[in-house]
Amino acid sequence: MFSRFVTLQIKNNWIPEFPQVIENEVLPLLRRQKGFLDELVLFSPDKKEVFAISIWEKKEYAEIYNREFYPEVTRILNKYVEGVPTVKTFEVGYATLPWFHKFVAVSAN
Repeated sequence: MFSRFVTLQIKNNWIPEFPQVIENEVLPLLRRQKGFLDELVLFSPDKKEVFAISIWEKKEYAEIYNREFYPEVTRILNKYVEGVPTVKTFEVGYATLPWFHKFVAVSAN
């Protein structure tokens, strides 16, 4: 499995609306992508910094999303975000999420 780790800085005047934008505009787009498994969105205590971690079946699926659909997500979030989001990628080595172990077992067979 593969993950994308995106760091965003939220503009002060958009902090209250930002969770709804993620839920109503970004997550539906992610859920339509081949190989997308899950998303975890973390807000700092002051709600100004956001960490979004998406989990993908394979690196190739995350790369297709990054190339073909992430520009649309960036466009959606542009008015809410200060600066340019930072994106890092990682291989998923371990997780305690219930579906993780089922997925690893199926992938191994």
